[in-house]
Amino acid sequence: MPISYFNTKTDRKASDKNLNNGEEKLDFTISHIVKGSGGYISANPAVFDNIPNTISSKKVLREAIKGTPLIKFGNGGTCVMIVSGVHGNELPPQIASLILINELKNMQLNGTVYMVPFSAPKSTMINSRWFDSEDLNRVANIDGSLSNSIMKKIKELNIVSVGDFHSTAPNSNPGKEGIFCTMNPSPESFNIGQYISENTNCETLSYDYAGSAYQGAIEDECNILNIPAVTCEVLCPNGTITTEAYKKSLKQMKYFLSYFDIISFNP
Repeated sequence: MPISYFNTKTDRKASDKNLNNGEEKLDFTISHIVKGSGGYISANPAVFDNIPNTISSKKVLREAIKGTPLIKFGNGGTCVMIVSGVHGNELPPQIASLILINELKNMQLNGTVYMVPFSAPKSTMINSRWFDSEDLNRVANIDGSLSNSIMKKIKELNIVSVGDFHSTAPNSNPGKEGIFCTMNPSPESFNIGQYISENTNCETLSYDYAGSAYQGAIEDECNILNIPAVTCEVLCPNGTITTEAYKKSLKQMKYFLSYFDIISFNP
């Protein structure tokens, strides 16, 4: 089984030397939403085989050992957040997030982008949908849960919109590529969802009211607070990664950012 990039003192010293020598510019900052949720991401073989081999990736993975990492690009302007890994075994969006981190550092951004590439690194490490026996997509409204901590950070940072990125297995719910959004009380959620759908050939999965189907998802809890949010799904069996799936998830992320003119995206 693959081990963490930073499983030995030698690895850590070599990485620190590379970072200090500026061999790769890191135009982002990393903090943590919570500690104690961390895990060795690259101990998951499916993830290990698809991780971009860069200093930036290694830096993020090292911080994920400590807890839920929060990456920040840019300063000022429209402030949005991209979240992935709410379900640890939904792997394509997490790889897409790492790829996007490596790309954003070379882009001129018209705004601020916060990224949570691994919401529950411990769950990703063991390829589990659950975090400490909880489905994080059902407890964002419950104080003390990890996803509720993400919600608190969204409010603290005055995030204006959130994209939560998932994958769905065939014959599951929804079992197809689509963008979940809502009409009320945050109608811009629908506009964002429709924009991403039209540009990625995904279905728009719209609800009349946020939380009407179930409560506790980050998307629903944001929309209830009038923070426009969408949940973007790509099709891939749980616990696996395909190139097609992570590229599609990456495309969804880029269109989410281009909706707000934070990046210019014309594939």
